[in-house]
Amino acid sequence: MNSILADIKKGNLKPIYFLMGEEAYFIDKISDYIEKNVLSEDEKGFNQMVLYGRDVAVEEIISNAKRFPMMAEKQVIIVKEAQDLSRTIEKLISYVENPQPTTVLVINYKYKKLDARKKLAKTIKKKGFVLFESKKMYENQIGDFIRKNLSSKDYKIEPKAVMMLVEFLGTDLSKINNELNKLMIVLSNETVISPQDIETNIGISKDYNNFELRKAISKKQIVKANKIINYFKENERANPLVVTISLLNDLFTKLLLLHGLSDKSQNNVARKLGVNPFFVTEYFDASKNYPMRKVSQIISMLHEADMKSKGVGASLYAKDDILKELLFKIMH
Repeated sequence: MNSILADIKKGNLKPIYFLMGEEAYFIDKISDYIEKNVLSEDEKGFNQMVLYGRDVAVEEIISNAKRFPMMAEKQVIIVKEAQDLSRTIEKLISYVENPQPTTVLVINYKYKKLDARKKLAKTIKKKGFVLFESKKMYENQIGDFIRKNLSSKDYKIEPKAVMMLVEFLGTDLSKINNELNKLMIVLSNETVISPQDIETNIGISKDYNNFELRKAISKKQIVKANKIINYFKENERANPLVVTISLLNDLFTKLLLLHGLSDKSQNNVARKLGVNPFFVTEYFDASKNYPMRKVSQIISMLHEADMKSKGVGASLYAKDDILKELLFKIMH
C-alpha cells in the first residue's frame, strides 16, 4: 500500500487501480487519497465521479471512463462497492485492454478478489496497472499496526494499552483507526498513551478486561480472576463470553506450544508464539502453574465451554455460570 501511495504522491498515476481483498481499511486508504488529492477542488466539479456497484453496470463504468476531461489533464472515476458487480466484472476487460490515458479509474472490490486464472486479472498485471490485494492482518500483527500508526504522528503507547485495544477492537482496522484518531484529538503530541488514557477516552476498563483475566489465570490469582468474571457478568454486552473463551483458548494453545519448545529464550519464545517480547513473562508464569498435561485438559474444557456458550448442551440458566465453572476447573 505504501509504495502505491508514494507513487501517487510523486504524480506517477496509473490508468487503473483495481483494489480488492478482505481488509477494507487499506482499500479505503488508497481510494480516499486519490479522491481527495489527485484533482484540485476546481477540477473535481467536472472531472471527478463516484459510482456505486449496486447502481451501475460495467458498461456504464466503461462509458464514463472513456470520456475526456474538461479543462484538466485528468479525470477520476471511483467505483465503490464494486463487489456488487462480481458476476459481470470480467466485462471490464475490454476497457483494460485499451484504457483512456487521461482517466484514473479506481475500482473498490471489497471482501472479494479476482480469479487470478481469468483474463481480467492477468491483463491488469500484464499492462502494469495496479492490482492490489488487501489482506486481513493477523491478531499478532495488530499491535505493530497501532504502534506505527501512532508513531507516524509522534505518539507512543504502552504495551498494556496496546493489548487493551487489540482485545476490545479485534482486527477491525477501520474501527481501530477511528479510536486512535479519537485519542489523538484529546491527547497532545509526544504523549505516551497509557491504559488509563484508554479507559478514560475509549471506555475500556484497565482493571477488568480479558487481558487482566489472562494474567490473573496465568499467575493463579484466584480472587482477582473471580472479581473480573463477576464484573464481566454485570457488563455482559461489553464482555461477550465467546470472546473471553476465544482469548483464553489462544493463551493455552500458545502455552502448549511453549511447553514443546527446546529453546526457551525470550526472543525465540516471542517469535514462535507470535507475541511481543514484553508479554513473554506471562507465558513463563503460566507454564510453571500449568504443566503440559493440564494445558491439554484445559483446551478440551475450553472447547466444551465454547459449545455451551453457543447454546449446545447448556440451558439458559446454566449459560450464566459457564465462565465461573470454567474458571474453577482451570485453576483447581
